[in-house]
Amino acid sequence: MRLLILGGGSSQLSLIKKAKKMGHQVVVADYYPDAPGKKIADFSSLSSTFNPEANLKTALKYQVDGVLTSGTDQPVYTAAYVAEKLNLKPYLKIETAKAVTNKKIMKNKFLSSGIPTVNFKIIKKNFFDSELKDLNSPYVVKPLDSQGQRGVFKLNSIAQIREKFEEVLSFSREEEILVEEYYLSDEITVSGWVKNGETHLLTVTDRLNFESDIHLGICSSHLFPSKYLQDYFREIKALSQKIVREFKLKNGPLYFQFLIGKKGIMVNEIAVRIGGAYEGDFMPVLTGVDILAMMVNLAAGHKIEADKINNYSLSANKNHLSVQLFFAGPGQIKKISDLSDLLTLPGVLKADFNYKLGDQIPKIENATARAGYFIVKAKNKEQLKARVKKIYNKLKIIDQNGKNLVLRKIGENF
Repeated sequence: MRLLILGGGSSQLSLIKKAKKMGHQVVVADYYPDAPGKKIADFSSLSSTFNPEANLKTALKYQVDGVLTSGTDQPVYTAAYVAEKLNLKPYLKIETAKAVTNKKIMKNKFLSSGIPTVNFKIIKKNFFDSELKDLNSPYVVKPLDSQGQRGVFKLNSIAQIREKFEEVLSFSREEEILVEEYYLSDEITVSGWVKNGETHLLTVTDRLNFESDIHLGICSSHLFPSKYLQDYFREIKALSQKIVREFKLKNGPLYFQFLIGKKGIMVNEIAVRIGGAYEGDFMPVLTGVDILAMMVNLAAGHKIEADKINNYSLSANKNHLSVQLFFAGPGQIKKISDLSDLLTLPGVLKADFNYKLGDQIPKIENATARAGYFIVKAKNKEQLKARVKKIYNKLKIIDQNGKNLVLRKIGENF
């Protein structure tokens, strides 16, 4: 079969490789001509993953049998649109895909369904101050249809919201933005699979973030198991199933972000995709479930073997794992660690850099500035911390002044 995969970046590489390994031809759509996924694809297109009509033309040109994506939010809608228009066994209806990729629809659905979420307002450029009178500062502003923390800011006043409005809107195709109350909390990520409307939880991780000036929510690592898993397990499971029911999800991956603070669990955002923290790479090792293969079979219209997810117990999983999405300070790279040296260290499942020799690393404003990642597994938390430390001791991104730019403290915060 021939599959159209939306996105050819690092978050889609493993999906592309998996589809090819399973015997499918792959067409990669990405508006970057040098997207790494295109080097291993059978065919490629410059159509933007945000553009449904362009990808409909790509799908027709290459006569694809299925369309899918992973690790990124907005292409989920594009995939649903193309699949439904061409009757390619869509796992999401267009209406549902819109609801899980547009924060206005999503948040209003939370409100009408009794799904707990922070107080919010949707505002246009010429809004009145009175429209935000029910929200307490500080505020968090977000585009309605973006990803990777682009255009997300923590602001202290309505005047700042007006000042940043156009910048937030520049990351969106809408004419409104989302304003939320800032909720002092920790964040967890819930990953799993929906089979015939039933939720199967695979992992619950602590999503560790950091703030940089007005930029917030930038993820630096995921830690399994979450420190909240034992005390909140039943609530997490019940809330996840409620979301699945209210959004009428039937089959496919889920990726929910919950906030836990003094007011309890609040749903931050939801997505119907494999996560962008390389869940597809570590799930088989951590849980025994090959979620990438399941995603490929789902898009191709093939039978999905359910034995692994039916027999898996999240509460009985005693493994420990960290996905370190590491950052580096701004500067030009003059020397960088040999990747093979990192991959031979104990517990390392996978690692890679997002930059190469001679590249200029930008100032951190959102998740696109990540310098790379590594995934490490261990028997317990103490061993995990020791292994992460050992990797950071060998991890070098050196600038022209001989300084190691790696910001290890951001990752070693557990």
